[in-house]
Amino acid sequence: MKISKSIKVVLASVCATAMLASVAACGTTDESDQSATPKSSDSITGSVKKDEKIASMLPDSIKKDGKFTVGVSPDYAPAEFLDKDGKTPIGYDMDIAKSLAAIFGLKFDPTAAEFDSIMPGIGSKYDVGISGFTMDPARKDAGEFVSFLNVGASFAVQKGNPKKLTVDNLCGHSVSVQTGTVHEKTVKSLSQQCVAAGKKAIDIQSMKEQTVVATNVANGKADAFCADSPVSGYAVKKSEGGLELLGKAFNMTPEAVVVKKGDMQTAKAVQAAMQKLMDDGTYMKILKSWGDESGAIQQSKINDYTDVK
Repeated sequence: MKISKSIKVVLASVCATAMLASVAACGTTDESDQSATPKSSDSITGSVKKDEKIASMLPDSIKKDGKFTVGVSPDYAPAEFLDKDGKTPIGYDMDIAKSLAAIFGLKFDPTAAEFDSIMPGIGSKYDVGISGFTMDPARKDAGEFVSFLNVGASFAVQKGNPKKLTVDNLCGHSVSVQTGTVHEKTVKSLSQQCVAAGKKAIDIQSMKEQTVVATNVANGKADAFCADSPVSGYAVKKSEGGLELLGKAFNMTPEAVVVKKGDMQTAKAVQAAMQKLMDDGTYMKILKSWGDESGAIQQSKINDYTDVK
């Protein structure tokens, strides 16, 4: 699955990663408005040390350049987004990825890309993909999936819900989603149900960047957007009263690190490193620092679709 920063800060990201144009203009944010890494984050990830046994599990093809290259679309706060410098990816996904790199004894190398281009580049451009990828069965043939978090989907609308929408009645309304995400597929399915019931289809606005998805709702270009529940919740929290959630989270699904299809050696190494972070408490500290501990799991698994809704 796969907003932004604060209604002001988000603008810093179409001016660096913008979000809610109706509240602020590019260049009007100051440092106090900027979303940034929690103060505890660096101390948490900085304490993670190399585990020789787990590091030895990685194939030489990944270790040889000394880097752990991670494909990421940094427009999905609080999972992954740009820090106030406009270039450094931060978020709970990035803290977990940085910690994995430390266990492997490799330099963390986050590489920004459009979301729908990451999976095709895993194994060539990137060692893994960590960017809000949920375990959609339709992706089974695209990679090996190492689970590490449970997330749901949530809709958000302008504060006060001016169109009086419900999750069950979006027919004939415009809904913004990020291209290539599970949410795009979800909204397409809802639109098909509308048509089958003799109602108007949903006007689906598919955007390359999640920040644009959120901005479209904030400025009235779209009636609602759908994203991962932590992302929607974070957007509402940072919107300074501009947005609100529509209904409850649904379709709880594991989020995962994506490894090249067939590369079980790397998948097992990532799973072992992830489990170490869970067992020693680092994982929960990271999630708590970003306010997302509700999605925590106790065991990382490879290609386990048992809990996929």
